[in-house]
Amino acid sequence: MTEDAPNVPAGIGGLDYRRLYEYRFRDVEQRARQTVWNEIGPFVCKRMGRPARVLDPAGGRGEFLNAIAADERWLVDLIDYPHRDTAPEVKVVIGDVRSLDLPPDYFDGIFVSNLLEHLPNPDAVADFLARMRRTLAPGGVLAIMGPNFKYCAREYFDCADHTLALTHVSVLEHLIAAGFEIQQSVPRFLPFSFRSSLPWSFRSRLASARLTRLYLRVPVLWRVAGSQFLLLAR
Repeated sequence: MTEDAPNVPAGIGGLDYRRLYEYRFRDVEQRARQTVWNEIGPFVCKRMGRPARVLDPAGGRGEFLNAIAADERWLVDLIDYPHRDTAPEVKVVIGDVRSLDLPPDYFDGIFVSNLLEHLPNPDAVADFLARMRRTLAPGGVLAIMGPNFKYCAREYFDCADHTLALTHVSVLEHLIAAGFEIQQSVPRFLPFSFRSSLPWSFRSRLASARLTRLYLRVPVLWRVAGSQFLLLAR
């Protein structure tokens, strides 16, 4: 999730992403992170139609894939985290999803979390979405979550690796241009950051499955605290 999950391809420019994330996540407890994702993952997966073959193209430490049930779960990431604790059923592929050979017309669901804002320009977003469209099976669902500049402009560029200012509207246009059909648009879904004093914080003493579940079940709370969008497209 935005600054709380390193779901971004390294190798763009000269940033040392490993050092960057070690600093950014120095106060984040992995078990707390997974506790929160154990609620978010199934919630999003249900909205995707519970796909059988799922790809997370910038999967970080695998919290989303650990949290869902699917026949196949593929995680792609450029960084081979030494402490990545994925379920044995998760297939981990280390590499840049923008150049890897992925099976065509294969995945029923693709979950893209906090990736697009790290790409260098709009053409790179278009190229990435084209690749996702080719690997998505007919009728498959692409879910995209990311910080909505419209609602978090003050904090958006506090992350050194954010390069593109994107809103749910601009990403919707990217999806249409890439040949997708929009299924659902939620402009305000999750908070920008989970590293806070809120009940859904990733800090070990504050992470709460029950309170996260309550937040997800009460959309009016999204309109108050949410500054990340969630978009679903076929």
